[in-house]
Amino acid sequence: MSTQATGSPVTARRASGVQLHVTSLPGGRLGAPAREFVDWLAEAGQSVWQVLPVTIPDRHGSPYKSPSAFAASPGLLEHPDAEVSPDELEDFAERQAYWAGSWTAFGGDLADQVRFEREWTALRDYGRARGIRLMGDVPIYVAPDGADERAWPEFFRSDAVAGVPPDAYAAEGQLWGNPLYRWDALAADGYRWWTERLRRTFDLFDLVRVDHFRGFSAFWAVPAEAETALEGRWEPGPGRSVFDAAAAELGPLPVLAEDLGDIDEPVNELRRALGFPGMAVLQFAFDPGYEVNTHDPDHHEVNQVVYTGTHDNDTVCGWWADLPEHRRERARAECASRGIAVDIDQEPSWALIELAFAAPCGLAMTQAQDVLSLGSEGRMNAPGTEGGWRWQLEPGALTTDLAQRLRAVTALNGRHPGDADRSPSARAVPGT
Repeated sequence: MSTQATGSPVTARRASGVQLHVTSLPGGRLGAPAREFVDWLAEAGQSVWQVLPVTIPDRHGSPYKSPSAFAASPGLLEHPDAEVSPDELEDFAERQAYWAGSWTAFGGDLADQVRFEREWTALRDYGRARGIRLMGDVPIYVAPDGADERAWPEFFRSDAVAGVPPDAYAAEGQLWGNPLYRWDALAADGYRWWTERLRRTFDLFDLVRVDHFRGFSAFWAVPAEAETALEGRWEPGPGRSVFDAAAAELGPLPVLAEDLGDIDEPVNELRRALGFPGMAVLQFAFDPGYEVNTHDPDHHEVNQVVYTGTHDNDTVCGWWADLPEHRRERARAECASRGIAVDIDQEPSWALIELAFAAPCGLAMTQAQDVLSLGSEGRMNAPGTEGGWRWQLEPGALTTDLAQRLRAVTALNGRHPGDADRSPSARAVPGT
């Protein structure tokens, strides 16, 4: 087995970006609102636009339980009825031969996929021309009885389903219900399913977050008949072999490992061996209940992506409103010790944006809702509950004033090269 790291730098320089799913654009589709958001990101000095999975969502709107790990959602299209020629269909079917048949057998329409490829490629080219890279998201699991489980039943278990034990998101754990993989069968096939899934992903994105990375080290298996995730147990995952197989065909993998939740040292060792950056979320910091809290700024690393919050968190303002006073005190002290100019009591989201951007990490990310200083009404998802996924930007909400404010924080912390080179006041960041 290869001992070479399979990761490539998520960013070769200090950079920053904003997370906003396509459905959260005004109108919830591609087209002019997506291009306008790219323009706003460029005006704000950002380098990365992170979206959630662009696969077909479930009936609750969640893109993490899609009927296909490969097919994109036609619900994101600006022009869902655009003409598709027979030659385009044939070309797409040949290029995507591994999974195209599984999707049509499930009842899917390849013409929708051709339309998506057209619109997405145009958006990606538009972003590249303005210095914006697209970051996607790969859920670790697939939906039950979806196209993948029907096409490759030998790769999925029937005795247990996916979930997680109690964590910061859910006191009783989460029973996801997705089918678990038969890693032995996938290994016998050379992990081709996973290689093709990542190939498809990198056809669409410049960078990708692999959701629930800890499941490759060990995963929580819940008996199929269980009523709660508390009845589950840890079972060993495949380790690095999945990524080694993919890297052998695809080259270095620009992957960010979502290493949140119940993380032990084997997970950390696996991530470091692969060279993948992990995540730190400032909303999980400032908690004295941990002997070592990796989300605290004192423990941030260069090979890491630091977030103010993710789509699974409340907005920063909503989080701050409910935060216990002892954690507020620690946050205030942290901001003061690091020279954060914003008063966290007055503008908690902008204080955390500045704190994230000041970190030694290669990439710092915030949510659009935090740029807008929204409260809990802007929350995208609450893990362990049904619903959500509906929040959208109001047209014109991301103003030039907000872009200039974010650009100033970006330049101050050396995350926009042109501005940083000209700025004599750029903050020196440890580890860079």
